[in-house]
Amino acid sequence: MSSTRRAAVLGSPIAHSLSPVLHRAAYAALGLENWSYERFDVDEAALPAFVEGLDPSWAGLSLTMPLKRAVIPLLDGISDTAASVETVNTVVLTEDGRRIGDNTDIPGMAAALHERGVEKVESAAVLGAGATASSALAALSAICTGPVTAYVRSAARADEMRGWGERLGLDVRISDWATAGEALHAPLVIATTPAGTTDALADAVPAAPGTLFDVLYEPWPTALASRWSFAGGTVVGGLDLLVHQAVLQVELMTGRSPGPLGAMRTAGERALAARERP
Repeated sequence: MSSTRRAAVLGSPIAHSLSPVLHRAAYAALGLENWSYERFDVDEAALPAFVEGLDPSWAGLSLTMPLKRAVIPLLDGISDTAASVETVNTVVLTEDGRRIGDNTDIPGMAAALHERGVEKVESAAVLGAGATASSALAALSAICTGPVTAYVRSAARADEMRGWGERLGLDVRISDWATAGEALHAPLVIATTPAGTTDALADAVPAAPGTLFDVLYEPWPTALASRWSFAGGTVVGGLDLLVHQAVLQVELMTGRSPGPLGAMRTAGERALAARERP
Protein backbone atom coordinates (compact mmCIF):
# COMPACT_ATOMS: atom_id res chain seq x y z
CA MET A 1 0.00 0.00 0.00
CA SER A 2 1.21 3.51 -0.83
CA SER A 3 2.49 5.55 2.09
CA THR A 4 0.47 8.51 0.79
CA ARG A 5 -3.27 8.33 1.44
CA ARG A 6 -5.82 10.34 -0.49
CA ALA A 7 -9.45 11.27 0.05
CA ALA A 8 -11.76 13.84 -1.53
CA VAL A 9 -15.26 15.22 -1.74
CA LEU A 10 -17.10 14.88 -5.05
CA GLY A 11 -20.16 16.73 -6.29
CA SER A 12 -21.35 19.44 -8.63
CA PRO A 13 -21.15 22.28 -7.80
CA ILE A 14 -18.43 21.73 -5.21
CA ALA A 15 -16.32 24.91 -4.99
CA HIS A 16 -17.81 26.07 -1.68
CA SER A 17 -17.65 22.73 0.13
CA LEU A 18 -16.22 22.94 3.65
CA SER A 19 -15.28 19.26 3.66
CA PRO A 20 -11.60 19.85 2.76
CA VAL A 21 -11.27 22.28 5.69
CA LEU A 22 -12.79 19.79 8.13
CA HIS A 23 -10.92 16.70 6.97
CA ARG A 24 -7.56 18.45 6.73
CA ALA A 25 -8.06 19.77 10.28
CA ALA A 26 -8.72 16.20 11.38
CA TYR A 27 -5.58 14.89 9.70
CA ALA A 28 -3.52 17.62 11.39
CA ALA A 29 -5.03 16.84 14.80
CA LEU A 30 -4.43 13.11 14.33
CA GLY A 31 -0.87 13.59 13.11
CA LEU A 32 -1.61 12.03 9.71
CA GLU A 33 1.00 13.96 7.75
CA ASN A 34 0.82 11.71 4.69
CA TRP A 35 -2.93 12.19 4.18
CA SER A 36 -4.45 14.64 1.70
CA TYR A 37 -8.05 15.70 1.05
CA GLU A 38 -9.21 17.51 -2.08
CA ARG A 39 -12.41 18.50 -3.86
CA PHE A 40 -13.43 17.54 -7.40
CA ASP A 41 -16.34 18.84 -9.45
CA VAL A 42 -17.88 15.59 -10.69
CA ASP A 43 -21.40 15.13 -12.03
CA GLU A 44 -23.35 11.91 -12.54
CA ALA A 45 -22.04 11.39 -16.06
CA ALA A 46 -18.39 11.68 -14.97
CA LEU A 47 -18.70 9.65 -11.77
CA PRO A 48 -18.13 6.11 -13.17
CA ALA A 49 -14.85 7.05 -14.85
CA PHE A 50 -13.65 8.88 -11.74
CA VAL A 51 -14.36 5.92 -9.47
CA GLU A 52 -12.76 3.44 -11.88
CA GLY A 53 -9.63 5.58 -12.01
CA LEU A 54 -8.93 5.44 -8.27
CA ASP A 55 -5.61 3.80 -7.43
CA PRO A 56 -4.59 2.06 -4.16
CA SER A 57 -3.50 5.35 -2.58
CA TRP A 58 -7.17 6.32 -2.20
CA ALA A 59 -8.79 5.74 1.21
CA GLY A 60 -12.23 7.20 0.68
CA LEU A 61 -14.67 9.63 -0.87
CA SER A 62 -17.23 12.04 0.50
CA LEU A 63 -20.22 12.55 -1.77
CA THR A 64 -22.63 15.42 -2.07
CA MET A 65 -25.40 16.12 -4.56
CA PRO A 66 -26.11 14.87 -7.15
CA LEU A 67 -24.06 11.73 -6.46
CA LYS A 68 -25.50 10.22 -3.28
CA ARG A 69 -27.66 7.72 -5.13
CA ALA A 70 -25.85 7.64 -8.46
CA VAL A 71 -22.81 6.06 -6.83
CA ILE A 72 -24.60 2.97 -5.51
CA PRO A 73 -24.34 0.84 -8.70
CA LEU A 74 -20.58 1.46 -8.71
CA LEU A 75 -20.03 -0.06 -5.27
CA ASP A 76 -19.31 -3.56 -4.01
CA GLY A 77 -21.65 -3.13 -1.06
CA ILE A 78 -23.37 -0.63 1.20
CA SER A 79 -24.05 -0.52 4.93
CA ASP A 80 -27.48 -1.18 6.42
CA THR A 81 -27.68 2.51 7.31
CA ALA A 82 -27.13 3.58 3.71
CA ALA A 83 -29.47 0.88 2.43
CA SER A 84 -32.27 2.11 4.69
CA VAL A 85 -32.59 5.28 2.57
CA GLU A 86 -30.71 4.19 -0.57
CA THR A 87 -28.36 7.14 -0.07
CA VAL A 88 -24.56 7.02 0.22
CA ASN A 89 -22.48 10.01 1.27
CA THR A 90 -19.31 8.07 2.11
CA VAL A 91 -17.26 5.52 0.19
CA VAL A 92 -14.54 3.60 1.99
CA LEU A 93 -11.89 1.97 -0.20
CA THR A 94 -10.67 -1.15 1.57
CA GLU A 95 -7.20 -2.69 1.50
CA ASP A 96 -8.47 -5.55 -0.65
CA GLY A 97 -9.79 -3.13 -3.27
CA ARG A 98 -13.50 -3.11 -2.45
CA ARG A 99 -15.67 0.01 -2.49
CA ILE A 100 -18.08 0.11 0.43
CA GLY A 101 -20.77 2.77 0.72
CA ASP A 102 -22.06 4.21 3.98
CA ASN A 103 -24.23 7.07 5.18
CA THR A 104 -22.89 9.28 7.96
CA ASP A 105 -25.62 11.92 7.54
CA ILE A 106 -28.06 9.79 9.54
CA PRO A 107 -25.90 9.17 12.63
CA GLY A 108 -24.48 12.69 12.18
CA MET A 109 -27.97 14.17 12.55
CA ALA A 110 -28.63 12.05 15.62
CA ALA A 111 -25.30 13.10 17.16
CA ALA A 112 -25.96 16.80 16.48
CA LEU A 113 -29.37 16.57 18.14
CA HIS A 114 -27.95 14.59 21.05
CA GLU A 115 -25.34 17.32 21.57
CA ARG A 116 -28.19 19.81 22.08
CA GLY A 117 -30.05 17.55 24.48
CA VAL A 118 -32.66 16.22 22.04
CA GLU A 119 -33.03 12.52 22.85
CA LYS A 120 -36.73 11.78 22.28
CA VAL A 121 -39.63 13.74 20.79
CA GLU A 122 -43.33 12.90 20.60
CA SER A 123 -43.70 14.29 17.08
CA ALA A 124 -41.71 16.13 14.44
CA ALA A 125 -41.97 18.00 11.16
CA VAL A 126 -39.75 17.81 8.08
CA LEU A 127 -39.60 20.64 5.57
CA GLY A 128 -38.67 19.31 2.15
CA ALA A 129 -38.49 15.91 0.52
CA GLY A 130 -35.07 15.34 -1.07
CA ALA A 131 -32.22 13.00 -0.17
CA THR A 132 -31.48 14.90 3.04
CA ALA A 133 -35.13 14.62 4.03
CA SER A 134 -35.00 10.84 3.74
CA SER A 135 -31.91 10.83 5.98
CA ALA A 136 -33.83 13.03 8.42
CA LEU A 137 -36.63 10.46 8.52
CA ALA A 138 -34.10 7.72 9.23
CA ALA A 139 -32.65 9.74 12.12
CA LEU A 140 -36.15 10.45 13.42
CA SER A 141 -37.04 6.76 13.34
CA ALA A 142 -34.75 6.31 16.36
CA ILE A 143 -35.94 9.27 18.44
CA CYS A 144 -39.52 10.14 17.45
CA THR A 145 -42.23 8.17 19.24
CA GLY A 146 -45.14 9.63 17.27
CA PRO A 147 -46.02 10.98 13.82
CA VAL A 148 -43.75 12.94 11.52
CA THR A 149 -45.40 15.44 9.18
CA ALA A 150 -43.59 16.14 5.92
CA TYR A 151 -44.34 19.38 4.10
CA VAL A 152 -43.86 18.95 0.35
CA ARG A 153 -44.68 20.66 -2.93
CA SER A 154 -45.72 17.76 -5.20
CA ALA A 155 -47.67 14.51 -5.18
CA ALA A 156 -44.59 12.62 -6.36
CA ARG A 157 -42.55 13.89 -3.41
CA ALA A 158 -45.43 13.03 -1.09
CA ASP A 159 -45.42 9.45 -2.34
CA GLU A 160 -41.66 9.23 -1.85
CA MET A 161 -41.86 10.41 1.74
CA ARG A 162 -44.69 8.02 2.53
CA GLY A 163 -42.62 5.22 1.05
CA TRP A 164 -39.61 6.07 3.20
CA GLY A 165 -41.86 6.19 6.25
CA GLU A 166 -43.21 2.71 5.56
CA ARG A 167 -39.71 1.40 4.97
CA LEU A 168 -38.39 2.94 8.19
CA GLY A 169 -41.39 2.02 10.33
CA LEU A 170 -42.24 5.68 10.84
CA ASP A 171 -45.71 7.24 10.83
CA VAL A 172 -45.20 9.83 8.09
CA ARG A 173 -48.05 12.17 7.32
CA ILE A 174 -48.10 14.59 4.40
CA SER A 175 -49.09 18.25 4.25
CA ASP A 176 -48.91 20.70 1.38
CA TRP A 177 -46.07 23.23 1.44
CA ALA A 178 -48.68 26.02 1.48
CA THR A 179 -49.38 25.08 5.13
CA ALA A 180 -45.70 24.86 6.15
CA GLY A 181 -46.15 27.52 8.81
CA GLU A 182 -48.02 24.90 10.86
CA ALA A 183 -44.83 22.81 10.99
CA LEU A 184 -43.19 25.32 13.30
CA HIS A 185 -45.39 24.26 16.21
CA ALA A 186 -43.85 20.77 16.28
CA PRO A 187 -41.39 20.05 19.13
CA LEU A 188 -38.72 19.30 16.51
CA VAL A 189 -38.58 20.82 13.02
CA ILE A 190 -35.98 19.66 10.49
CA ALA A 191 -35.56 22.01 7.53
CA THR A 192 -33.90 20.28 4.57
CA THR A 193 -34.66 22.81 1.82
CA PRO A 194 -32.28 24.97 -0.28
CA ALA A 195 -31.17 28.45 0.79
CA GLY A 196 -33.99 30.98 0.88
CA THR A 197 -36.82 28.46 0.77
CA THR A 198 -37.87 28.86 4.40
CA ASP A 199 -37.27 32.62 4.70
CA ALA A 200 -40.97 33.35 4.28
CA LEU A 201 -41.75 31.18 7.31
CA ALA A 202 -39.76 33.34 9.73
CA ASP A 203 -42.82 35.44 10.63
CA ALA A 204 -44.71 32.27 11.57
CA VAL A 205 -42.30 31.22 14.37
CA PRO A 206 -44.41 30.65 17.50
CA ALA A 207 -43.88 32.46 20.79
CA ALA A 208 -42.35 29.42 22.46
CA PRO A 209 -40.68 27.30 19.74
CA GLY A 210 -39.10 23.92 20.34
CA THR A 211 -36.01 22.77 18.42
CA LEU A 212 -35.16 23.74 14.84
CA PHE A 213 -32.58 21.72 12.91
CA ASP A 214 -31.76 23.72 9.79
CA VAL A 215 -29.32 21.76 7.62
CA LEU A 216 -27.96 24.86 5.86
CA TYR A 217 -24.65 26.32 6.96
CA GLU A 218 -24.18 29.06 4.36
CA PRO A 219 -25.65 31.62 4.49
CA TRP A 220 -25.99 31.42 8.27
CA PRO A 221 -28.04 32.09 10.19
CA THR A 222 -31.02 31.68 7.92
CA ALA A 223 -33.93 34.03 8.46
CA LEU A 224 -35.86 31.18 10.06
CA ALA A 225 -33.00 30.17 12.36
CA SER A 226 -32.42 33.79 13.41
CA ARG A 227 -36.07 34.35 14.32
CA TRP A 228 -36.23 30.97 16.05
CA SER A 229 -33.24 31.77 18.22
CA PHE A 230 -34.62 35.24 19.02
CA ALA A 231 -37.85 33.60 20.24
CA GLY A 232 -35.85 31.42 22.63
CA GLY A 233 -35.92 28.14 20.73
CA THR A 234 -33.05 25.70 20.35
CA VAL A 235 -31.29 25.87 16.99
CA VAL A 236 -29.11 23.13 15.48
CA GLY A 237 -27.36 24.30 12.33
CA GLY A 238 -25.90 22.88 9.18
CA LEU A 239 -22.35 23.22 10.48
CA ASP A 240 -23.30 20.96 13.40
CA LEU A 241 -24.48 18.32 10.94
CA LEU A 242 -21.50 18.80 8.63
CA VAL A 243 -18.99 18.41 11.44
CA HIS A 244 -20.62 15.41 13.06
CA GLN A 245 -21.01 13.51 9.79
CA ALA A 246 -17.44 14.43 8.79
CA VAL A 247 -16.08 13.11 12.09
CA LEU A 248 -17.67 9.76 11.29
CA GLN A 249 -16.22 9.85 7.77
CA VAL A 250 -12.75 10.47 9.15
CA GLU A 251 -13.13 7.53 11.52
CA LEU A 252 -14.27 5.24 8.70
CA MET A 253 -11.56 6.29 6.26
CA THR A 254 -8.61 6.44 8.66
CA GLY A 255 -9.57 3.76 11.18
CA ARG A 256 -8.79 6.26 13.94
CA SER A 257 -11.40 6.84 16.64
CA PRO A 258 -12.65 9.06 18.12
CA GLY A 259 -12.39 11.70 15.44
CA PRO A 260 -11.24 15.17 16.57
CA LEU A 261 -14.65 16.86 16.78
CA GLY A 262 -13.40 20.04 18.47
CA ALA A 263 -10.59 20.70 16.00
CA MET A 264 -12.90 20.12 13.05
CA ARG A 265 -15.64 22.38 14.40
CA THR A 266 -13.14 25.18 15.09
CA ALA A 267 -11.73 24.90 11.57
CA GLY A 268 -15.22 25.05 10.08
CA GLU A 269 -16.21 28.08 12.15
CA ARG A 270 -13.05 29.93 11.16
CA ALA A 271 -13.54 29.14 7.48
CA LEU A 272 -17.13 30.40 7.50
CA ALA A 273 -16.12 33.54 9.40
CA ALA A 274 -13.43 34.25 6.80
CA ARG A 275 -15.98 33.96 4.00
CA GLU A 276 -18.24 36.52 5.69
CA ARG A 277 -15.51 39.17 5.90
CA PRO A 278 -15.70 41.88 3.19
